[in-house]
Amino acid sequence: VNYALVTCAFFGVGVNLVVFLRRVLHQDNAEAANSISKWTGTVYIFSLIGAFMSDSYWGRYITCAIFQMIYVTGLVILSLASWFLLVKPTGCGDVETHCDPPSAAGVALFYLSTYMIAFGNGGYQPSIATLGSDQFDETDPDEARSKVAFFSYFYLALNVGSIFSNTVLVYYEDAGQWVMGFWVSAGAAALALVLFLLGTPNYRYFKPTGNPLTRIAQVLVAACRKWRDHAPTRGELLHELDGNESYKESGIRKIMHSDQLRYLDKAATVTEEDYCEPERMKDPWRLCTVTQVEEVKCILKMLPIWMCTIVYSVVFTQMASLFVEQGTTMDTNIGSFHVPAASMSVFDILSVLAFIAIYRRVLVPVMARLSGNPQGLTELQRMGVGLVIGMGAMVVAGVVEVERLKRVAAPDQPSSLSVLWQVPQYALIGASEVFMYVGQLEFFNGQAPDGVKSFGSSLCMASISLGNYVSIMLVSVVTSLTAGDKRPGWIPGNLNSGHLDRFYFLLAALSLVDLAVYVACAMWYKGIKLDSNEEKGKVPVHV
Repeated sequence: VNYALVTCAFFGVGVNLVVFLRRVLHQDNAEAANSISKWTGTVYIFSLIGAFMSDSYWGRYITCAIFQMIYVTGLVILSLASWFLLVKPTGCGDVETHCDPPSAAGVALFYLSTYMIAFGNGGYQPSIATLGSDQFDETDPDEARSKVAFFSYFYLALNVGSIFSNTVLVYYEDAGQWVMGFWVSAGAAALALVLFLLGTPNYRYFKPTGNPLTRIAQVLVAACRKWRDHAPTRGELLHELDGNESYKESGIRKIMHSDQLRYLDKAATVTEEDYCEPERMKDPWRLCTVTQVEEVKCILKMLPIWMCTIVYSVVFTQMASLFVEQGTTMDTNIGSFHVPAASMSVFDILSVLAFIAIYRRVLVPVMARLSGNPQGLTELQRMGVGLVIGMGAMVVAGVVEVERLKRVAAPDQPSSLSVLWQVPQYALIGASEVFMYVGQLEFFNGQAPDGVKSFGSSLCMASISLGNYVSIMLVSVVTSLTAGDKRPGWIPGNLNSGHLDRFYFLLAALSLVDLAVYVACAMWYKGIKLDSNEEKGKVPVHV
């Protein structure tokens, strides 16, 4: 419920922000699309900061609480700035009423508040995902099965929370009720924080494991110091704590040796000099354990998979920017009812809800019988399916844009093509999310070592972040290459004189190349192997 309310608040601001930038702050289409991509990208890049503080020092619970407080504060400032400084005259920013040029103070408070929202939400997200998964004991078979289902329902909560924002709130905001919409978002976030704090006595807590950057640096330094030495081919000959020295106090489990990235094994290689000088055996900058080396290997092996998800995130981010701008140039009336272009994202949400149910109730049992895997598809297979569906969404969006342009009667008038023709592209994006993002959450959380669990969850958010920044770069490059003195370019201020369809087809082509690279990386990847004799230490952190 906490996550659903936080999501409701976030989308109450984010889903229609591109329209707010155009109507209230008077930005053009390309500038508004890039502003949204920068903001969304910053939201998710901040997830790395939240993950670092969670894993290293504060723990999941305190990190969630602190960043939620920042989040609520940002929403309150945005509501006040819009009320007193930006939305002038009151009720402006709808289809007909133009707003006055914003004041410098109003614009400054707008950017301060929206980036506080980005900082608070970004730092909160990876920690809440990991805190949720911590509530399931992996050594208990029933709870282990529940943990597998948790990530699907966690993503379900995200979409349930955004339904209200994408239907009711976006309708009133599109009609000029921006201040009311922002205050409702602030109230939802405040209620989420209260509910989170009420659950404090019932949570399971894990002790932070210290700065992971130090442990990573120790492995790299120790391996470089022994670059001339040969690592043994047998993993049992490498340095590791014996059975009496448990990892339980630090809250992590032993990781078994793997044969990939063998150069790093030098960091755990015991040399004659180590035997001769006992102090060296205790110096982690000269000799590391197998578990510490494998922790670094796990992170490095996940990075190629993670990089392949960035192009998908470029596809995904179009839903909050170019899809909306495309929709505003279509026929948004169904009879006498006006459909805000931003509210079309409700079909993405409905698609997610439907496909989560279809996947868990239909596809998993069928694929389990065919493959012998109780989960149906592996996380990597699910992510591959998501890439394919996302590519299909770009092809469909391009075809819709071609048809939209054919039905433009006058350059300054919307196309006669109904905005409902956008439903398939939104639905395909939603279906791809179920496979890609739920698969990512499971994969990165499951494959990340115990000491960097929140970092694993943040990789999913960081992928979205870089996807937004790559989208900015692509829009800028395409605009500069295709626009000239007498050429409007692919993405001009007036989409009726552009070729947005070609940009969508370009993204589909990039997705196809990315899919080929992803398949190669997925075939190379070998998963983490934990010592089955070690149980995860459940050390409570003082709250």
